Amino acid sequence: MTTTLFGTAPSGRFLHRRRAAAVDVADLHEVAAELLPRLATPGLHLRLVRRPGAGTVLHVEEDERTLRVPLTDLADDMSRAGVPGTDAGIAAALRSWVARRPVTDAAAAGTGIAVLDWSDAAQTAIGWGVVVVRGEIPVPWAPSPSARTVELHRTRSAATGRAHDVSMDLRVQGPLALWSHPRVPVLASSALVAPDLMLHRIAAVGLSLSDMHVVVTPHRPVACAGPGVARRLAGQASEASVTLPWRRVVDLPWL
Repeated sequence: MTTTLFGTAPSGRFLHRRRAAAVDVADLHEVAAELLPRLATPGLHLRLVRRPGAGTVLHVEEDERTLRVPLTDLADDMSRAGVPGTDAGIAAALRSWVARRPVTDAAAAGTGIAVLDWSDAAQTAIGWGVVVVRGEIPVPWAPSPSARTVELHRTRSAATGRAHDVSMDLRVQGPLALWSHPRVPVLASSALVAPDLMLHRIAAVGLSLSDMHVVVTPHRPVACAGPGVARRLAGQASEASVTLPWRRVVDLPWL
């Protein structure tokens, strides 16, 4: 399954059937006009702006972030993603789209959590980033051009502190320990802000890993094992991953 701006996209013949009915711009406008006032907050402004001769745009403004998207483009994107053209389907997709709006610097500073993510398009290296979780939707933070260096340090430090408080599930399977988050998979890697504590907790459940290596696949559970097991696990995986000794994790760069 593939995650899109509107949730999880279907696949195969089911996707083909759902794509047959495109999302109508007029229907999207009607749903948006009713829904957007309920999604707005004192800091988040959402409105429809009609441009003479150019159609209507959805205007999103929150702190330093501004986004304007033509409804025709949004309807096309929903259609390609297989969103049902019903009022309920459009409303659910619109809620998801608003939840995935860009993260403001203030939101990152106030609620961001440190996680590991890919640092290159080829998925060969990882680094620390900050995500803000809206409901169960994690959205990565990209600092605005106006963010000062001292503010970046404070935000990242606070995000690292919050990562210590994220509750994780630990499952041991033979020589392997798997760390996961029950609702937001990307948060699994937040446990790695304190790999020494991970090592102690693994030992407490009876698995001794004197030379623990971690296999990190961003947005997936984190695997911990001895170096040989970790290398074999990474070699058998169908997805790209990075394997490294636990002591190197905290020194990874910030994205």
